[in-house]
Amino acid sequence: MKNIILIIIFIGLIASSLNSCAQLLEKKATFTRADSLRGSNKSPYRTCYDINYYHLDVKIDPKERYISGSNLFRFTAATTFKTLQFDLFDNLNIDKISYHDQELKGKREFNAVFLTFPKEILKGERDSFEVYYSGKPTVAKRAPWDGGFVFTKHDGDKDWIATACQGVGASIWWPNKDQQADEVDSALISISVPDDIMDVSNGRLVGKTDLKNGFTKYDWKVVNPINNYDIAVNAANYAHFNDIYKGLKGNLTLDYYVLPENLEKAKTQFTDVKRMLEAFEHWFGPYPFYKDGYKLVETPHLGMEHQSAIAYGNKYENGYLGRDLSGTGWGLKWDFIIVHESGHEWFGNNITSKDIADMWIHESFTNYAESLFTEYFYGKKAGIDYVIGTRKNIVNDAPIIAPYGVNKEGSGDMYYKGGNMLHTIRTIIDDDEKWRSILMGLNNNFGKKTTDTKEVVGYINKKSGLNLTKIFDQYLRYTSIPILEFKQNGGKIEYKWQADVKGFDMPVKLEGQKGFIYPTDKWKVLNTQQAIDDLKVTRDFYINQKILKN
Repeated sequence: MKNIILIIIFIGLIASSLNSCAQLLEKKATFTRADSLRGSNKSPYRTCYDINYYHLDVKIDPKERYISGSNLFRFTAATTFKTLQFDLFDNLNIDKISYHDQELKGKREFNAVFLTFPKEILKGERDSFEVYYSGKPTVAKRAPWDGGFVFTKHDGDKDWIATACQGVGASIWWPNKDQQADEVDSALISISVPDDIMDVSNGRLVGKTDLKNGFTKYDWKVVNPINNYDIAVNAANYAHFNDIYKGLKGNLTLDYYVLPENLEKAKTQFTDVKRMLEAFEHWFGPYPFYKDGYKLVETPHLGMEHQSAIAYGNKYENGYLGRDLSGTGWGLKWDFIIVHESGHEWFGNNITSKDIADMWIHESFTNYAESLFTEYFYGKKAGIDYVIGTRKNIVNDAPIIAPYGVNKEGSGDMYYKGGNMLHTIRTIIDDDEKWRSILMGLNNNFGKKTTDTKEVVGYINKKSGLNLTKIFDQYLRYTSIPILEFKQNGGKIEYKWQADVKGFDMPVKLEGQKGFIYPTDKWKVLNTQQAIDDLKVTRDFYINQKILKN
């Protein structure tokens, strides 16, 4: 999660120039073998197997900042093969790889490990291996914006531990098939920590074992598919309280784990959880993980969408650490981390992009979810004010969609620009019930699956009855926003789009006029009685406009 707080004044010619520069830089970008090993979801060493189950079993020693343990891989062969790839950062030691009582050797290349079996694994065959590892994991310098462990203290000398690894990848602290295209179907997460603290991970607590050596093991079972970066450690001497939400699929358990000194504040602040669930079940459909429950866990970093165990570090304040990112006042009516990070349960955790180049699917929809939450409780105008207010944070520095296959995210504009793109799309569809059905349909059709831009845009096109591909392409694949140009030609006013996408033809509405106008990239005559200087596109469209003077 990252938020960019900059103000850019958009002027047509400057935006066009910035776009050209950004595209030139993008063309010159070079990527390494390590980037491809980490980012590819098409490598035969990854596509050859489908991961079914993990048992991650790790002991954490906060005093030494040292971890040791194992991960069991159960998989189904998607093709016949002898060699597969898994991933583990090379600062961590591979102590042993066990396969049917045999010890195998993996070949390491950067942070990838190639494991060759003593026999061919036949297509459709189910098999397993276990990786034992140890070492001092990467310590995050500024979680959650960089990845790794957080080892800190609270209330003087009490240990407080967390992990966050979105973007950099879960292999920064545990061995796994580290790409988003193949989510594990279920997992058991066993975390051993010193006796005076407890671990809270994803899913439901199914076991607690005193290891008789100063450590206690906590077993957490996840029964839903989960992406690797969501699997998390959160450890402290937590206070626990719980509740029930009566939702669309029955009773949803709500569990809260907070530092003891913050218990009373949490009981007040966390009432936003039920409001969040009410709003998002209305817009997106049922909470996706009833079987795993919902948890909110206090962390020493700001927050992260760890599936069924949302990381919370917003200091029990409304807004984003007490600030309203929209500048409208509406963002101070609710807790940003509860709303935003929980919104990812639908977009990011339920629906997951195959490649992080398509992370807009996670972030743009979740950014717009903030507006939808505001609309649900405070009215449509409030929701619109909120999303339009966030435009001041857009920088238009690079395309939102990054190069595929190299573990690269696009511009941080996937948040605010992406949310405004979706509001623009909603305005073009011009049917709020249809828009709501599209949001629900995305979760029904792509839920607990991985997907990509083509599939998501194709679905919205089909359900809206409109071809919106060029609009998505302009906002996602190019830096500049489209410019609607007007010019006086004798007694007539003409208009057209200036955009990067050939044949760009987004309809818009003008203030004071009914219905849409339909500009293209060719000059057209506008049927209007208004003077050219009075023409203004309604604020719902995130565009620039320009009057060309003779």
